[in-house]
Amino acid sequence: MAEKNKEKILIIGPAWVGDMVMSQTLYRILKTQNPDCQITVMAPTWVRPILEYMPEVDESLDSGLKHGDLKLGLRRRIGHSLKARDFTKAIILPQSFKSALIPWHAGIPERVGWRGEWRNLLLKDCRKLQDSLYPLMVQRFAALAYPVDNGPPEVFPNPKLVVHQENVIRATSSLNIESSDNILAICPGAEFGKAKQWPANYFAELANLALNQNWQVWIFGSANDSEIAESILNSIDGKMLNRVVNLAGRTSLAQAIELMSLVSVVVSNDSGLMHVAAALSKPLVGLYGSTSPHFTPPLAEKVKLFATNIECRPCFKRECPYGHLLCLKEIKPEDVKEAVNLLSVS
Repeated sequence: MAEKNKEKILIIGPAWVGDMVMSQTLYRILKTQNPDCQITVMAPTWVRPILEYMPEVDESLDSGLKHGDLKLGLRRRIGHSLKARDFTKAIILPQSFKSALIPWHAGIPERVGWRGEWRNLLLKDCRKLQDSLYPLMVQRFAALAYPVDNGPPEVFPNPKLVVHQENVIRATSSLNIESSDNILAICPGAEFGKAKQWPANYFAELANLALNQNWQVWIFGSANDSEIAESILNSIDGKMLNRVVNLAGRTSLAQAIELMSLVSVVVSNDSGLMHVAAALSKPLVGLYGSTSPHFTPPLAEKVKLFATNIECRPCFKRECPYGHLLCLKEIKPEDVKEAVNLLSVS
């Protein structure tokens, strides 16, 4: 047991917000197995702030790499710099060749991951992934916590982000925001592409329905979502704009997490913020277009998912191949608002 207590684990984390949120399930399992293990997660700059809300993570490291970067020399230098840290195990969550290089250069004796992109020689424990056995991404993460691949665990903990009240107060104060009892958060963006984005005029119609019932509406998103947020604002009844807060492009990821902890219900496309909302245990309406909830569903108790059954979905395309976006347009605002009402009282 003494040796087990000394376990120092390096996790090479995902590069997407939603995937990073789901990776917390792995960390929670590792801490249950050995509460004294030390978990260090290496992540790209833009997703690293999420780790501050995961109490299971003892340390986070900035990889200094951008999504898609190869940079073999930099990966070698990072790996060599970690040798003195004496990590006993590395778990590599991405399935790319390059993601396994840093633990290999670091000489970490146990290197675990799923087979992919010719990286067999870089892993000590290289597992063959059977998609049919692991339909959920979170199952694929969770399985790497176990020494032998016995299939997906039957029961696993959901992600659960922990927000501290003093940080929430700081966020509302810095942005001059006053909260109310009924706040509808809408998340109209999706970094993956437009085939995952419910139409802006539908979000606006939903917002008007909520505002007419005396809700506040907060619009969440990155700077990339500023245009769609403005389009929504332009379609909202001007008499009710004083109860709309546009946060798109105005917050850091950390502030977005802290402010989302205050809302009553969240309506989101299949995006990173959808998974953040679920990990904050917020009642959630998830809208699926080109993707499928059968692979990356939000992991929370109070969830209503919308996805149409037209034959061309899920296509997993960034842009609609047919240009009609019917998979999203057939999800009507009045039905989404009804789901919001039910979630707010359940």
